[in-house]
Amino acid sequence: MTFEINKLSDNIGAEIVGLDLSKPITPEVIKKLKEAFYIYSVLLFRNQEITPNRHVSFSREFGELEIHVLKQFLLENHPEILVISNIKENGEAIGIGDAGQYWHTDLSYTKTPSRGSLLYARVVPRPDGQKTFGDTCFVSTKAAYKALPAHEKTSLSKLRAEHSYERRMEKLTKEQKGKVPPVIHPVIKTHDITGEKCIYVNEGFTTKIVDLPLVESDLILDKLFAHCTRDEFMYCHKWEPGDLIMWDNIATQHLAIADYSEKQKRLMHRTTLSGI
Repeated sequence: MTFEINKLSDNIGAEIVGLDLSKPITPEVIKKLKEAFYIYSVLLFRNQEITPNRHVSFSREFGELEIHVLKQFLLENHPEILVISNIKENGEAIGIGDAGQYWHTDLSYTKTPSRGSLLYARVVPRPDGQKTFGDTCFVSTKAAYKALPAHEKTSLSKLRAEHSYERRMEKLTKEQKGKVPPVIHPVIKTHDITGEKCIYVNEGFTTKIVDLPLVESDLILDKLFAHCTRDEFMYCHKWEPGDLIMWDNIATQHLAIADYSEKQKRLMHRTTLSGI
């Protein structure tokens, strides 16, 4: 089983061409995919037809899977899959409707953050019959770190920041809040696998830099948020049904663009790799 690797942009992302994810994949190919994953941080597989079972089994080739705290939005019989959708059935949402509509890193608000996510597009908004809507943009936080001046790398390496899920999810139950209390992570995180340094703050879940006055903390965070999301570090993906994208949650941030109405259906399935 052979495949091609085609870069998607200068600093982030590659398309994997020639693999059918509905079929078992050899350990040799998985090894090569892992190597590509940690080089490019985002891998795209187009035109895939996979079942929930296959989505889960392929994801497990890369590590253990998280079960999301919002259990009401887990796929029936497949708790490893989080449903992201604006679709309602019998007046009830079947998934998270506004997930990720801000720059963020999945599960940075947990003590052991996720290593990666695999998102599969089932239904994509296409209101005019041609162009799709609901793009997802990714940025490389390792490329953003490399672009920092030396003195900023030094000063930032001494800082820690608080991350909180409540920042975005105000309606959590008491039980859910207890499972995801605020946590502290270094502002500059060393990747567990590659050893590369990455900027590890995001506007979605980072609330403050600890041990600094709030005004100073906000200035530093705003500067880092803007720096990480510069165009040269970015790849924006225009979804088609059957696309599967996996990304490294330490080396990237991502943003879901909400440019479609409630009448335009969107349905995505996500698995999440546990941290190490």
